[in-house]
Amino acid sequence: MITKRIIPCLDVRNGRVVKGTNFQNLNDVSSPVELGEFYSSCGADELVFYDITASAEGRQLFTDILKEVASKIFIPLTVGGGINTVEDFDRVLKCGADKVSVNSGSIKNPDLISQAARLYGNQCVVISCDIKRVDGVFHVFAKGGREDTGMEAISWIKRCVDMGAGEVVVNSIDTDGVKKGFDIDMLKAVCEAVNVPVIASGGAGSAEDFITLFKEIPDIDAGLAASIFHFGEVQISDLKKLLKENNINVRL
Repeated sequence: MITKRIIPCLDVRNGRVVKGTNFQNLNDVSSPVELGEFYSSCGADELVFYDITASAEGRQLFTDILKEVASKIFIPLTVGGGINTVEDFDRVLKCGADKVSVNSGSIKNPDLISQAARLYGNQCVVISCDIKRVDGVFHVFAKGGREDTGMEAISWIKRCVDMGAGEVVVNSIDTDGVKKGFDIDMLKAVCEAVNVPVIASGGAGSAEDFITLFKEIPDIDAGLAASIFHFGEVQISDLKKLLKENNINVRL
C-alpha cells in the first residue's frame, strides 16, 4: 500500500507567508524560513513553496528567501512561481529545490514541460493546476487564479503528463481556504485521467477532511494544506496518528 504524504504549503508574497480564501484577501502569516523549519521537524513529508505573485507581476521567483528555506529543512522541497524557462528550472534547483512546479509558464509555452523533463527527469517536473468551475466545466486558471484560460482542466492535465510532468498538484479555487473539505469530484476526475502521483490542494478544514480524501480516493497520493497547519488548528503529528488509526498508511 502506498504511503500517503502530508504536505504543508507556503504561499509567499514579498518574502512572507500569506493565506487567503478563494485565492483572494491575503493576510500575513509568518516567516517562510521559520515555518519551513518547523514543518521539517514535526513530521511533514514534503514542503511546497509558491512565490504566488511572481507570474502576475511578470518577474522571476525570489531566490534569496528560497535558499534560506532550503538550507533549514530536511524534507523534499517543491518550488513554484514565475517558472517560464528551463533556465528558471535550473536556477530554482540550484537554490535547493528537489522538484519544480510550473503553472502559468506551461500554459504560455507547453513545450517547457517536455524540455524540463528531458533535462531534469520527469520526477522533477510538477504541473500545478489552478482549477475553477465555470458553468459546470473545470477551467484552468493562470496568474495565481486571476485569469481564466478557457481551457478544460482534465484534458490539459492529461496533455501535461503526456509531455513529461511526473506529478500533478490540483488546486481547487472553489474550495481554497473555505475549510469545508477537499474537492472530491474534481480530484476523482484527475486521478482517473492520469497515472502519475496526484496531490490534493484546497479546502482542508480538519483532520477528518484528510480521512475523507484518502478513503474516497484511494489512488490519491497526498493531501496539501496551508492555513490549518499555519494556525495550529491541526498538528501534523496528530493528523498522522489519526490517519494510521483509520488504516491509512502514513510515515510516522
